[in-house]
Amino acid sequence: MIEASNSLKESVKLRYGMVGGGSGSFIGDVHRRAISLDHQAELCAGCFSRSFANTLETGKALGVPEPRLYESYLDMAKEESKREDGINFVVIVTPNNSHYSIAKAFLEQGINVVCDKPVTTDPDDALKLESLAKEKGLLCAVTYTYTGYPMVKHAKELIASGAIGEIRFVNAEYPQEWLAETVTDNKQAAWRIDPAQSGISNCVGDIGSHIENLVSCITGLEIDSLCARLDKMVKGRQLDDNATIMINYTSGAKGLYWCSQVAWGADNGLAVRVIGSKGSLSWKQEAPDYLTLVQGHNAVQILSRGRDKLADGAAKFVRLPSGHPEGYFEALANIYLAYIGAVKKLMQGISLTESDKNFPQLHDGWKGVEFVRRCVESSEKGAVWVQFPVGE
Repeated sequence: MIEASNSLKESVKLRYGMVGGGSGSFIGDVHRRAISLDHQAELCAGCFSRSFANTLETGKALGVPEPRLYESYLDMAKEESKREDGINFVVIVTPNNSHYSIAKAFLEQGINVVCDKPVTTDPDDALKLESLAKEKGLLCAVTYTYTGYPMVKHAKELIASGAIGEIRFVNAEYPQEWLAETVTDNKQAAWRIDPAQSGISNCVGDIGSHIENLVSCITGLEIDSLCARLDKMVKGRQLDDNATIMINYTSGAKGLYWCSQVAWGADNGLAVRVIGSKGSLSWKQEAPDYLTLVQGHNAVQILSRGRDKLADGAAKFVRLPSGHPEGYFEALANIYLAYIGAVKKLMQGISLTESDKNFPQLHDGWKGVEFVRRCVESSEKGAVWVQFPVGE
């Protein structure tokens, strides 16, 4: 990877490449649009598909020069690392089972990595990536998009300030309906319900892991043990499409999570409620600009992202004035904004502060994959309590 001089300016665009995200991909286009919002990086290289014809077609549509369109991610990692104008980071938006090998290839070539969640399908592989990135002095982000919302960041600040006291209970859910019936012609569903591509879990791996990450981000709580029941509601399905999970945290607090892809009437209903000794707060992804705060016997407050004063760590990610809803693209863009800013500092040899690393990292990715593994283990043993390996 090309080394930047100390004169690198905020206005200078970084160069990025993408693996996956070819014609027919949903999430690849989401990432490209999110990155483009702040004009901090430009797409310069890609291996968009296992089909080189698809890669060429996608690259042409996106304006990527043909010499920087690659038949394999291995070729891309090696060739881009040799170029003076090589990419500064790669974005991985492929099915779950390929994340580890792709991330490893780019890290080994000295290229920073952004990986869609889950970062791997095996927790041990996530730890290997974390170790490799540390050894190489590289930055990695895992795109748990929902932590990018300003009101999620403000909720985190409120809890850290003691606004609701000591946390007693967390209730979180993520219902969807899109897999409520047998799916026969849906590319996005096909690989998610296929163990060979998705891993050991569908529902918990796909959306339950977002619950784990969101709760961890907001509360800072560590899981001590969990008891999970994973269901296969649709006949013939090999992986879970519904799950109920009880949680014990190391602090003594308790939790209850529910995720489902068979919940008729539910679009994308990620929601979290945190109950403390002095109050509570709640946030819903489908109404992301508002945070409900209760403090003792005081009136219920509905905090507005556009109107009310937010903590500095949240306010800097606000993009639009009150009444103009911010959504999924902006949340993902906020993760990239923080990540690209950190990469720029890294390239200049500037030490990063905790506020610079305001994005999900590899250890967050490891916790997500370990969470999935422990949920599957618990369910397969008859919904028994299993320990969570805190502090790996």
